[in-house]
Amino acid sequence: MTPPTVTTAATPVMIAAAPELPDLFPPVKLRRGLAGFAWRHPAIAIGGALMLVMLFIAILAPYLGTLDPTAIAPARRTREPSAAFWFGTDMLGRDIYSRVLYGTRVSLTVGFAVATLASLAGLAIGLVSGFVRWADGIIMRVMDGLMSIPPILLAVALMALTRGSVGNVITAITIAEIPRVSRLVRSVVLSLREQPYVDAAVAAGTRTPMIILRHILPNTLAPMTVQATYVCASAMIIEAILSFIGAGTPPTVPSWGNIMAEGRALWQVKPYIVFFPAAFLSVTVLAVNLLGDGLRDALDPRMAKRI
Repeated sequence: MTPPTVTTAATPVMIAAAPELPDLFPPVKLRRGLAGFAWRHPAIAIGGALMLVMLFIAILAPYLGTLDPTAIAPARRTREPSAAFWFGTDMLGRDIYSRVLYGTRVSLTVGFAVATLASLAGLAIGLVSGFVRWADGIIMRVMDGLMSIPPILLAVALMALTRGSVGNVITAITIAEIPRVSRLVRSVVLSLREQPYVDAAVAAGTRTPMIILRHILPNTLAPMTVQATYVCASAMIIEAILSFIGAGTPPTVPSWGNIMAEGRALWQVKPYIVFFPAAFLSVTVLAVNLLGDGLRDALDPRMAKRI
């Protein structure tokens, strides 16, 4: 194509037409947007939506609650669910609706705290155990000893040494969950340290801490993130069990386990006392598990190809 000629009074000037550049920023299609992601990964979408609802309830519990969750009123005890008391009242006259809302705070706090602390500690232990050969045997024997005890029994034993509080519950459950994360990270590191790029880094004289930070750590984040969601769900269940048997949070702290423990004696005549906190616990654990399953499918290249 001949470029157009622009003639002036003086001298004709040749101006070349600007070449057509490729569209570097094409319009975002629906399948590439948020709706498309939700369509490809419905588990993440459903689990994330449920978790957002639970976070909304936990943050706005003081505003969504109708009464003080710790206010005792014997005159209105064991009231059936009604317009005045949406979830009814317990044997001390406390509003179950308000107590369940505040219990969301305790459960999510324990779940997120345990998942974060156990993931960080397990990541550090797994990296060292998987890459430093001489330390692997010592560390893994300690982890095997902890894993030989069921997490609930280990948490109960640790809580028996301290007083009941949310902080102690988080500490006890974290210690019980660290071996799960550390063994997962170790298994990933054992396969990564045999890769050619790691051998090349070792041959080049790269120090071990730098190899771990540059080549090993980034490849462990995806499986550890998925494992963290399962640890979070497990922590919420263990916290409810500990509170249910009286070894968790004190009775003055409204939690789902405490509410169910106080209503078990009236289960046959007043089942709503146990039903509502159990329903909230089930929905929250389901949301976390859906997130974990969705993240596993999204981060696994083989599953991504199938989707």
